[in-house]
Amino acid sequence: MQPLLGPDDPPPFSVFNEQGQAPLLLLCDHASKAVPQALAGLGISDAELSRHIGWDIGGLEAAQALSGALDAPLVASGYSRLVIDCNRWPGGEGSIPEVSDGTPVPANRNLDPEEAKARADACFWPYHREVARQLDRMTAGGRRVALLVVHSFTPRMNGVDRPWHVGVLWNDDPRLPLPLLAELRRDPTLVVGDNEPYSARDSYEYTLNAHPRPRKLPYCSLEVRQDLIATPADARAWGSRLAAPIRAAVTASLA
Repeated sequence: MQPLLGPDDPPPFSVFNEQGQAPLLLLCDHASKAVPQALAGLGISDAELSRHIGWDIGGLEAAQALSGALDAPLVASGYSRLVIDCNRWPGGEGSIPEVSDGTPVPANRNLDPEEAKARADACFWPYHREVARQLDRMTAGGRRVALLVVHSFTPRMNGVDRPWHVGVLWNDDPRLPLPLLAELRRDPTLVVGDNEPYSARDSYEYTLNAHPRPRKLPYCSLEVRQDLIATPADARAWGSRLAAPIRAAVTASLA
């Protein structure tokens, strides 16, 4: 089978501020709505790809602002979560969805194993190999670092409004999430979710299970509501706003 990505396709990941000195690696699993040219837009419109089903709206801009404010390296995925979701186990639930939030994705129907593997080889594994490379580099010599994944979430799902401005997702390691929850809750104007609107304890979660848990690094995900970061300017403003709580929490997690 021919490689999925052609010479005019974007790369499967991007790295920002690689030489950042903070003891923190930032990730953005759903940073892009790009689709390889060979997949012809997955058979859906750009308007559909631009919805939350295609990417984490505002997530990359917020993560870039955090990267600058915290002086932390950032690795961002290069393709839409509808091509293959970089936070789902390849071949598992939600990896290549045939329907997402009511929208059928024609190009994802009845994929054979070789087609699914081609997507993983092109878009999933290069991103995660880069995450592992950055963690190897940052922890060389025994340096202690934390990992934070930046996501965004739609303000309404299945007819239900979501009240949280931000959410902290974590599994069984409290070192980073508990200080982060406490720091965020110092701001009385914020509604902060604890494993809301999603949970990092769900079985489909890939990134946190694949990278920081085996290395025993402090880790969690941070979700920001998409209507708050829907424009690049708003996303950058929220990234700057969240930098101080994150910095304090990272310091506490590594103490």
